[in-house]
Amino acid sequence: MSDANILYDVKNGAAVLTLNQPAKMNAMTFDMWSSVPGLIAQAEADRAVRVIVLTGAGEKAFCAGADISQFGEKRTGEEAVKAYEAAVTAGMSAVSNASKPVVARIRGYAFGGGLALALCCDLRLSTDGSRFRIPAARLGLGYAFSNVEALVHRIGLGPASDLLLSARIVDGTEGERLGLVNKMWAAADFDAKADEYIGGIATNAPLTLKALKLALAETAKSKSERDRAAVDALVAACFTSADYKEGQAAFKEKRNPDFRGE
Repeated sequence: MSDANILYDVKNGAAVLTLNQPAKMNAMTFDMWSSVPGLIAQAEADRAVRVIVLTGAGEKAFCAGADISQFGEKRTGEEAVKAYEAAVTAGMSAVSNASKPVVARIRGYAFGGGLALALCCDLRLSTDGSRFRIPAARLGLGYAFSNVEALVHRIGLGPASDLLLSARIVDGTEGERLGLVNKMWAAADFDAKADEYIGGIATNAPLTLKALKLALAETAKSKSERDRAAVDALVAACFTSADYKEGQAAFKEKRNPDFRGE
């Protein structure tokens, strides 16, 4: 299946959304941004899906940012800029607010909006040869507060200030050190290691993952805005689930659990 240059496939419990503009380093078009909420919703509704993966087609890039060739048509003039930003915000929010874990699987470049999209994911996996950059200061673009906030939340004020103000390129090794990526492997090992890691998430208890995702999201809010009751309700649901009984039985029987999300 595909939708506006984003391919959609489900395999081994993972819904894989592949940004499919390899000739343009998988740069995001207006239509691609607009299609993200629907694709995330599709993955959310599929009980066979335990984890959502975002990746880029080809070997050169996860996503090099916005498709600049559209700026004249889609990002010039007040109304056009508002519509474009609304599409980007909706796409980012859909990824950030997904109730299932979302993993960015990164090969090559993750620049600008591509890196911002990756930072909306819960986890980022990359090769040592990946490259990260936020080039807004070199392009004269205004960088949205929500993107700045997400970067600061992920890596801290000092490193975020460095990346934003210098607009420099960071390699995979430094990206891991800074916290831009959670796991980094050599390119030759990347597919096997990433498959194993993502597969491990997909076999975990879905109700627990949902509760953990909400809890993690709430920590990013101020204490006065946190919905502790919603988190507590999901935690309580875990303890009354069939999966909780299955987890105990599997532990006692020294076997892998067969979680059903029930």
